[in-house]
Amino acid sequence: MALHITKVAYGADSLDHLVQRLKTRAEAGPVFLTTRYLPKRHEEIAGQGSLYWIVKHQLVARSPIRGFGEADGGRTAIHIDPALVLVEARPKRAHQGWRYLEASAAPADLGSGASNVGDLPPALIGRLAELALI
Repeated sequence: MALHITKVAYGADSLDHLVQRLKTRAEAGPVFLTTRYLPKRHEEIAGQGSLYWIVKHQLVARSPIRGFGEADGGRTAIHIDPALVLVEARPKRAHQGWRYLEASAAPADLGSGASNVGDLPPALIGRLAELALI
């Protein structure tokens, strides 16, 4: 079973803002985040896990994790796919850094069910999630 991690989208005030930020970073080259330490369970995450983004205390999207590498200053780079996969919004308290998320506790992708919520614009999905309608 895949293992995932969660992270607060610091500075992103909406899902649209996060989408735009990742698109801009993708234009400059590979997209990665840095962290102080390599997760102890990184082998369970790399290639099959995702980074789930928290925006306004809700898990709203995920970025598949491509792998881990070294970054400047002895830090670890978490290489992610810049294309976001929207998920069913689920409340999640903010935290510093990242936290593990077991596959059984991960929210389902939008558009994977009978509803076509995944076809809606990210701004509308974010607003519906804030109102706890999705």
